[in-house]
Amino acid sequence: MWKSPFGHIDPITTSTAAALLCSVFTQRLASRQSELWSETLGWLLLPIVFRVVGRRKQDDSKTWGEAPLGNPEPQPATAASLWLVALSIVTFCIFRAEGFMIAFFPILTPLLLVAQRYLRSDVRTSADSRIFSPFVNTVWGTAVAALFVILTMLDWDFRWYTLLIIPAAALLVLFDVLTSGNIKGSRFIQPFDVEQAIVPLAVRVIILLAILLGVEKVAFDFATSEPLMTLTLGLAKALTWHFIIQTARNSSWRTVTTTATFSIISTLDPFTQTLGAQALSHVLASLLALGQVIHILPRQAATKWALWVFSLASLVPYIANTIAIQTAQSSLVHSQEHPIAALIHNAKADFESLVKRQSRNYTAAHNEYRRRYAVNPPTGFKAWFEYATLHQSPIIDDFDQLYESISPLWKLSGKEIQGIMNRVYETSDSDLWLCTFTSEEAQTNCTHPYRIADRNIQNYLNELFENLRGVFPDVKFLINHLDEPRVMVPPSPKEDSHSGLNRTTKALTDFTLAHMGGQPVWDKLTKFCPAEKTTRRAEPNHPVQTYDIPFVTDLPGTMDLCSHPEYRSLNGLALSPTSFKLIEGLVPVLSCGAPSTMSDFLYPPAAYIEPGFRYDEAGDVEWDAKRNNLYWAGSTTGGYAGDDKWRYYHRQRFVMLAQNLERRAYYYLSEVGGV
Repeated sequence: MWKSPFGHIDPITTSTAAALLCSVFTQRLASRQSELWSETLGWLLLPIVFRVVGRRKQDDSKTWGEAPLGNPEPQPATAASLWLVALSIVTFCIFRAEGFMIAFFPILTPLLLVAQRYLRSDVRTSADSRIFSPFVNTVWGTAVAALFVILTMLDWDFRWYTLLIIPAAALLVLFDVLTSGNIKGSRFIQPFDVEQAIVPLAVRVIILLAILLGVEKVAFDFATSEPLMTLTLGLAKALTWHFIIQTARNSSWRTVTTTATFSIISTLDPFTQTLGAQALSHVLASLLALGQVIHILPRQAATKWALWVFSLASLVPYIANTIAIQTAQSSLVHSQEHPIAALIHNAKADFESLVKRQSRNYTAAHNEYRRRYAVNPPTGFKAWFEYATLHQSPIIDDFDQLYESISPLWKLSGKEIQGIMNRVYETSDSDLWLCTFTSEEAQTNCTHPYRIADRNIQNYLNELFENLRGVFPDVKFLINHLDEPRVMVPPSPKEDSHSGLNRTTKALTDFTLAHMGGQPVWDKLTKFCPAEKTTRRAEPNHPVQTYDIPFVTDLPGTMDLCSHPEYRSLNGLALSPTSFKLIEGLVPVLSCGAPSTMSDFLYPPAAYIEPGFRYDEAGDVEWDAKRNNLYWAGSTTGGYAGDDKWRYYHRQRFVMLAQNLERRAYYYLSEVGGV
């Protein structure tokens, strides 16, 4: 009668499988934000896990090879030994939290083998495989395997690698103390059974981690986030430690280093690799590490071959990546133009078409204005046309954005508009500049209730208008010098458009001023969005095949806040603006930028004429001298960082995206041989 080979899986194979599974799961969940918190939680849960899951029977340990932790008769742990092991664990956690120790972890396997052979005379070996025996039982073989794995993960930036001596030494001390079975320890440093001493060891680890978290909080004000993820990761780490200890008790502590190596290399995402050969090398390295894990186990573990199923952890993503690349390449065969090239080509064609259809003389510009807006051009339009053509402006007719901004004010008289501007300017902490253009002198004078420096606004305007003496009438206008926009125009009760540009309040000259700096403002930004969002999108003039990669093809639709609630947590302005002095009402204010739901008049900022903001080709780095690194060298502007949400601000997200700090999968298209 046929019997399934899985009818009885030996305990050592079971614990090893659980250790591999939990280790891979932990590695996939790991994040900088929750690393130390989850480690603390893991050690808090570990004694409970031992009690709930249950300890291995001593008979099992005697059956499967080496005595528990290499100690025939476990010695009581001394305080010095416990503190030394706890300090080693916490040191490793610190470096792992900062992103170190990943590449050089495999070197611990040959170092531990050397330490075991030097300190012990009864190191058991497994010789059931001619292929893997050298990579398991010999120093040179484990060193070659470690070197291969390390080379597949190196980024060749050696500036920080000298620091890796610290965590490597800490782990070596840890494993040395737990493995030194036949060597008599000193009076203070005694090898011990970690399972028997799990409670006092966990207490010491938690104390050290708590001190570290306290220092981190005081010094850097780091806050934990995503408590559910931290709880899950903490439990996963506790289970990982439990099953790792169970496996090591019945085999060797080298299973710890090889299991950790496998979890690190097998969870590297092939979709993020630049070269296919690099992704393949990661698969081979993971198979080598898994083979070491399996063949370190004693011969009596008859079903340990079943552990090869964990090779799917690296094989499945690699195969999926290969299929995705081949599919993309197959799709590109039918298109001789890359999507980015197509988008650039179409954008240039659209702009050239826009420029070509502009009016070439005043009569044509006058007629086009009447056709577009069904009214005569304003006073001074001819002078403006001459000014624009004199300065070679490529755009003469297409100023719909400006027209839409001004349109609501047609419901008010000039006197009412001046009255609103004066009242807003005089309102406490409105923080606006009131500028007056004098036609006779062609000079602009800007004043502020309490500020002196105007960020070069007045000089900027005088430079623009210096040759327009007597051309335009005297004008007063408000300018916002802050980076954040200022104005929202509420829609009238009977209208549902979210633009707010052609709507009025019930009292046309009323306004409110609210200070919301440092607060989430998304709900305020979208309060006038229609209840039923339209999903209709304007089709681009030249559709582009993007192969499901999220290129922007509909600019107005992409910028519409009402259609994209996911933007709530993707920009510092929505999350926590540095300043947000919101004016609700029909108030004309010039600002340098505004989202789709706000009604500021947009104008080019004064920074455009300042030397420090101008592009200087001489400052460019030669292409061959560039390196694949990106650092944010400026101030951390873009929002008020009062909590842990700063990492979601747009500039910080750009750095995270460029460095792929979240280790996500991104798709890239490339041309090979013109295809």
